[in-house]
Amino acid sequence: MQRILSFEQTPSLSVPLRFFMTAPLFATLAAILLFWHGPDALVSRWSPSTLALTHLLTLGFLSMTMAGALIQILQVVIGIDLPWPRTTAAVVHGLLTLGCLLLVAGFLLFIPVLFKLALASLMGAFLWLLVASGAGLWRIAQPSPIVVAIRLALAALAVTAALGAAAASAFAWSVALPLIEITNLHAAWGLLAWVGLLIIGVAFQVVPMFQVTPVYPKLVTRWLAWSIFLLLAIWSAAFMLPAGISAWLAPLSSGLLGMAFLAFGVVTLHLLKQRKRPQPDATTLFWRTGLVSLLLCTLAWLAGLWLPQLADAPWYPLMLGMLFIVGFAYSVVNGMLYKIVPFLVWYHLQQPLSEQGRKAPNVRQIITDHVAKQQCYAHLLALALLVAAPLWPQLLAYPAAIAFGVSSCWLGINLLRAVRIYQLSLVASKPAPGHNPATA
Repeated sequence: MQRILSFEQTPSLSVPLRFFMTAPLFATLAAILLFWHGPDALVSRWSPSTLALTHLLTLGFLSMTMAGALIQILQVVIGIDLPWPRTTAAVVHGLLTLGCLLLVAGFLLFIPVLFKLALASLMGAFLWLLVASGAGLWRIAQPSPIVVAIRLALAALAVTAALGAAAASAFAWSVALPLIEITNLHAAWGLLAWVGLLIIGVAFQVVPMFQVTPVYPKLVTRWLAWSIFLLLAIWSAAFMLPAGISAWLAPLSSGLLGMAFLAFGVVTLHLLKQRKRPQPDATTLFWRTGLVSLLLCTLAWLAGLWLPQLADAPWYPLMLGMLFIVGFAYSVVNGMLYKIVPFLVWYHLQQPLSEQGRKAPNVRQIITDHVAKQQCYAHLLALALLVAAPLWPQLLAYPAAIAFGVSSCWLGINLLRAVRIYQLSLVASKPAPGHNPATA
């Protein structure tokens, strides 16, 4: 079921836009880092350059865009009156940006004080976001499926942040902790629940609305988010149970988690096949790319459960990460930005231009589908190289970095053009000095 949008509660354009405009810069930094370190960044998931690269993508791109989208969605889609939206956006954006840069520098330079500063910045950003978002979100008496999914995603963000803080503490203060186990849990809760559940919840609204498809089946909207959250909780708890129980409970819950994501991918692809507009636009291509990547990632994940020798290969977790982070999450977010940003620019131009008797540019003119598709093809090339690079790092690390850098810069340029259209339209709407509309 889709909610009626509450446009009267739309925050200032600068609130979500600061997040959306910053995200491609972090993706470009990730490409530069991959090019600088080359094959060394694709040898092991535990290398400093790999950890830095991962957090540039997950914190710098994904969490950045998701925080901006969340502030917008809570007010417009769910109808929550978010307290101090401009202050919240400025604080969360500033702390998240600073914290991500400090954390990446900490991984690369291995200076304990950088981890301490990063920990303070990131915990401040996520705590502020959680408090501001939860202020009205948990008071909804009859939550819709998107509200449930967002609630669970925010709960997962709290778990992810706590686990990340524990892992960072080991670097900041040399605390003796089971770092590998904590890192595995941190990655699982961050990717599958915080990122995965938020994308799933938003998909319940935006896929039928923007892609003009039938709505999701009630069985999916009612149970999918809860199933993923509970299965992930069971999988996490399995590691603390006796070995005899953990030996069968961990792979069982992991396999069921994979089936849940497989179901989401298959159902969404089926809905996209039924879209009323036969010609796919750029966002449709990004969604299809993301969903196919999710299916491939899930099938590889399930294969690893049954073939331990596959799961033990050093390239296996890196390829899974590329498929989920860049293939699924990045692709979907990239595609949605081409719907969200032009729409916001168009909406915020309506009133100032109508007062001058002018019309705002058409949404499709702000970022044309042709331009967006060109960047989509660049992204497809980068994705193919990034997924294959863990297998042949010496051969593909540098081409993958260049292709991903081009795609990320292209996305940033396209978004910047939309902002430029907004600024130029506002300037054109202002009357000339000394002009009196009453005598014109």
